[in-house]
Amino acid sequence: MAVRRSRPRLPGQLDAGSLEPLIGSFRLHLAAEGKAARTVQGYTSAVRWFAAGYLLGQPGKASWQQADRNDVQQWMTQLLDRYSSAYASIQFRALRQFFKWLAAEEELPDPMARLRAPRVAVPDVPVFTSVELSALEKACHGNSFAARRDAAIIAVFTATGIRLAELAEIRYHPGDPARSDLDLQAREIRIAGKGSKPRTVKIGHQTARSLDRYLRARARHAGPPAAAVAGSQQPGSAHPNRHLPDRRPPRPAMRRDRLPAPVPAPLQPHLAGPRRSRAGT
Repeated sequence: MAVRRSRPRLPGQLDAGSLEPLIGSFRLHLAAEGKAARTVQGYTSAVRWFAAGYLLGQPGKASWQQADRNDVQQWMTQLLDRYSSAYASIQFRALRQFFKWLAAEEELPDPMARLRAPRVAVPDVPVFTSVELSALEKACHGNSFAARRDAAIIAVFTATGIRLAELAEIRYHPGDPARSDLDLQAREIRIAGKGSKPRTVKIGHQTARSLDRYLRARARHAGPPAAAVAGSQQPGSAHPNRHLPDRRPPRPAMRRDRLPAPVPAPLQPHLAGPRRSRAGT
């Protein structure tokens, strides 16, 4: 039986020594390209780990110009011995972006030009069965505020397959369509995805009805008005009204690892707690 390897924790302080200045330049490049903060952190951490954890320990490797194809291959071998192929592949792709940038900036050969990322074994993702989904929806029946809220959350998850963070950032401004992500008549929801990239997802009549029932209950609910649909107390703000076509299947299977199983009824209110502000705040 294969032992499941946990995601590694990188050391808090990594000393890349003489290799650090170009890592800083790479960070500036990524930020200037509009990469998300987590992407910038992930890429630069991977490069710094390679520098401090392997390259500087090799004889005659005091500069990035001395890094070669074999160094990357040896580092990947070490990672694959300790971690999953998926994690090693993430590290590989971060290094690829760095060396690609370095080759263009400094007119150097790219040591990763013809290297392939580690092959990743795709695991089976457990999903809710139709019986379990029906039981989940039944647990949310009712006319109370919490019941209507939970029913709307489950309906949107089932219809669209969006991420929890994406659902929590859906905004609703009934008096200002430009600042609202919901269009119930057109049965569309504008989503801010990873890296704040917008796209539009379609919903069916049943989901639109669940959202409408929840919004009517929320209008009567005591407390300050909330701009975020799922209940955040932080008002949303305008962002560019751009749409990208949705490429998901019309009704994807709901993944068990995106909701607790069994799911308590009602769902915990903190699932839709305050989230980060979007661009333009």
